[in-house]
Amino acid sequence: MCEREVGSIMNNLQEMLAYNEKFVEDKKYEEYLTDKFPDKRMVILTCMDARLSELLPRALNLRNGDAKILKNAGAIITQPFGNIMRSILVALYELNADEVFIIGHYNCGMTGINPDSMIGKMVDRGVPSQTIRTLKHSGVDFTRWLTGFDNVRSSVEKSVSIVRNHPLLPPGTPVHGMIIHPQTGKLDLVTEGYEFLRNAEPAPAAE
Repeated sequence: MCEREVGSIMNNLQEMLAYNEKFVEDKKYEEYLTDKFPDKRMVILTCMDARLSELLPRALNLRNGDAKILKNAGAIITQPFGNIMRSILVALYELNADEVFIIGHYNCGMTGINPDSMIGKMVDRGVPSQTIRTLKHSGVDFTRWLTGFDNVRSSVEKSVSIVRNHPLLPPGTPVHGMIIHPQTGKLDLVTEGYEFLRNAEPAPAAE
């Protein structure tokens, strides 16, 4: 990273700290005061795409405190016992959420991502090639770890399925899948959790 780029990053930090000091001093936080429990009792997993930062809450009519919002690259759940699924369970069991929304988006950067290209960028930005080779020899599957998806709808359906079939999900929890347009905010429903529950076989009674 060149000296100019480092200076730009430092400016970002200084601007953030200066604005924050004024924000607190002027008590602008007061309009956002709420507690840790989501008013609409929902937990949302969506993508970290910068276009959705303000668009998604506004398009969903969500205000501060309405929902727990989790973000990662692509709104993907790959591991049933990974960090994202753990956060969903925390929201359901500890923070009074009652339903789950998985919201992907069109034109996602995880569509067709190329692991080899990304590894090349790592090397270009200073990660030693030897480190990459060592990790590969240690069993790290970069291709699987860094591969995105080919179709956002299929990706949303897969993540929804992981949540719905999780052994620790509270019975009767609606899990919905949707796709949002990153320019207009229009939502397309992929799968409705209420309908799925209506059509599902009754869960066996707890012993």
